[in-house]
Amino acid sequence: MTSTGRTTPLTVGVEEEFLLVDPLTRELRADAEKVVTEAAPELGDRIGPELTRYQVETRTDPHVHLADLADQIRSTRRTLARAATRQGLRVTSTGTPVLAPPGPPPLTDAPRYARSAATFRALDDEQLACACHVHIGVPDLPTALRISNHLRPWIPLLITLSANSPYWAGRDTGYASWRTTTWGRWPVAGPPPFFASPSHFEDLVAGFLDNGTLLDRGGLYWDIRPSHHQPTLEFRAADATATSDDTALLAGVVRAMTATAMAAIAAGEPPPRPATELLRAACWRAARDGLAGHGIDPATGRLVPATTQIDRLLTHLRPALHHHGDTDLVDTLWSRLRAHGSRADAQRAAHHPRARLTDVVDHLIATTPL
Repeated sequence: MTSTGRTTPLTVGVEEEFLLVDPLTRELRADAEKVVTEAAPELGDRIGPELTRYQVETRTDPHVHLADLADQIRSTRRTLARAATRQGLRVTSTGTPVLAPPGPPPLTDAPRYARSAATFRALDDEQLACACHVHIGVPDLPTALRISNHLRPWIPLLITLSANSPYWAGRDTGYASWRTTTWGRWPVAGPPPFFASPSHFEDLVAGFLDNGTLLDRGGLYWDIRPSHHQPTLEFRAADATATSDDTALLAGVVRAMTATAMAAIAAGEPPPRPATELLRAACWRAARDGLAGHGIDPATGRLVPATTQIDRLLTHLRPALHHHGDTDLVDTLWSRLRAHGSRADAQRAAHHPRARLTDVVDHLIATTPL
């Protein structure tokens, strides 16, 4: 047993969601099926549709080495970008659309999405939000739930680190991650509950299914959840990241968080239990300010500079980063992001010179394959 609570490295994989845009108008284009078909010969089942026809999703394989994951993320993005270009489109990686046509988005033609629209109604009208989901391999449901309990207080820092959605359909929201705010409207979303046991989890899910709050287990939109279709713990708090490096950084941090939680569990340490109200406030503040402002420490309720919070987190995660061989890469990627500044602010910087939202879209088109 190592200091991380494991003798072997944890596997890590990611899912990324993208928006398709017209290169001339820079507005969304409902041609996801064309792009999926175009990219499938190279990506196979690692590409697929999403809720709306404006979106596509890519998936990586599970990896042990973070550098290998980073290479696959980058090559997948470039393959997707080329496929979209061949169809007269462009790909953007942002949590929310900068420009979008008025009215409800066209949904992908699938029975589940039709049921979703009938059940959740106008909630689906605003689900143009795109996220980056990180999957960590775990042995079983009881372990996944115990890890979730330990990591709930760190959810705001994942929002802070990834915030990349300041615009929403033609306006600056004033937030760094507007996606976090819109996604929180779903009935089973945001920070997960503290789970007393696996039976507590199963009883909650069964109740939601029975009373119609969930269509199926795929509708568990908590920021951390056991995957319903593979043996992983899924982290869903992050916006679609600006670049492949940002995704790799997020994946490395999430894996180290998970390993650190497993070490705490192995040592018999009790999970922290911040007040639900304080955790919710910390998530809101992280969504508003991202890296550019101050975050709420869920343990104390005090404001701390966001970059200081991330620095402290990485110091705390150092043993797990070292165990997985991720220290140098994570430090390098964090140093670049810290020096560059918030990705939300980068979008605003693209808008500033000419006050044109089309320049923001062009910025996203240019950075997404990087």
